[in-house]
Amino acid sequence: MKTVLHVIDTTGPGGAETVFIDLASRLPKDRFRSLVVIRGKGWVYEELQRRGITPVLLDAKGSFNWRFLRALYRIIREEGVDLVQSHLLGSNVYCALAGWLTRVPVVSTFHGSVDIGARERLKGLKFAVINRGARAVIAVTDSLRDDLLERTSLRPDRLRIIYNGIDTARFQQPKSDRLRRTFGWPDTALVIGSLGNIRPAKGYDILLRTAARLAEQSDAYRFVIAGQGKGSLYDELLALRRELGLEEIVQFLGFLDDPAEFLANLDLFLSSSISEGLPLSAIQAMVAGVPMVATRVGGYIGLIDDRVTGWLVDSGNPDALADGIQTVAADADLRTRLAANARRYAIDTFDISVMLGAYQALYAQLLNDL
Repeated sequence: MKTVLHVIDTTGPGGAETVFIDLASRLPKDRFRSLVVIRGKGWVYEELQRRGITPVLLDAKGSFNWRFLRALYRIIREEGVDLVQSHLLGSNVYCALAGWLTRVPVVSTFHGSVDIGARERLKGLKFAVINRGARAVIAVTDSLRDDLLERTSLRPDRLRIIYNGIDTARFQQPKSDRLRRTFGWPDTALVIGSLGNIRPAKGYDILLRTAARLAEQSDAYRFVIAGQGKGSLYDELLALRRELGLEEIVQFLGFLDDPAEFLANLDLFLSSSISEGLPLSAIQAMVAGVPMVATRVGGYIGLIDDRVTGWLVDSGNPDALADGIQTVAADADLRTRLAANARRYAIDTFDISVMLGAYQALYAQLLNDL
């Protein structure tokens, strides 16, 4: 049995965090023992506990935390760790250093271009460390791999693509009208939903302006946004919703424990993102059979076959999004075709068994190479 140490930067809900938890909890227990290190308590901690994993909590605050690195080194040595699996830039750097010091293979996974800031401090040094200490670097989309090669010094021979996966059976649920009943919306309303935490990359301000343009033309549209929201950006979005007169048309639901049930309420899935990795929420919507209108950015470019499995429009443009929504909403046959094509493709490509198999094959290769 091999021991794998799993490490991630963040503690709140999100796509990268879901993949992290799935890897830590779903690897075959007769072949792998999973140890988990996270930065503190929060949604990730609670979900790990729910799945029977008690993580080690290590604070890594500061520009460089020697105590955190030393603790990783000690865990690797004392627990007999055979391989380290890290996620996101900060953990990828620390774990690459720890792997270099201990001679334990490290797999570093990047989940989106947004993880690497345009003005990332010491970017050259950080990626030099990853080149030295990581035996493999994973990009979750083809476009992310290309972006990493263009913007960083990562070695091309170390870069691989493994798509994120989901439990597809969980998202194949009967349709629900709970949201219509909750908000008193008529049966004729087209319920359009977005799923993702409130942060700048999601472009929710653009979504609100799109909703305002559609509301000027028809009373047929209702919008719901599910995702963790707090801080100044959330306050700004609420103020913009009020300014645009959309309090009855756009609802913010906050974080939801059951995205599958949420998706079962939707007539259309909408992404207004201006930057995106491989969006798990979009894959979930595809499996749920919800037709999609999305912006032509990041992972959506490779995920969606335009006009076949979804409808792509230019990003940052409320008029383009409104036109796309109107086009898809007006054609029931188009919605049915997009949804059916998307569901078949997503189940075949993004089932969690495919992702887990790819990671296991990589781990076996790296461990056999020692």
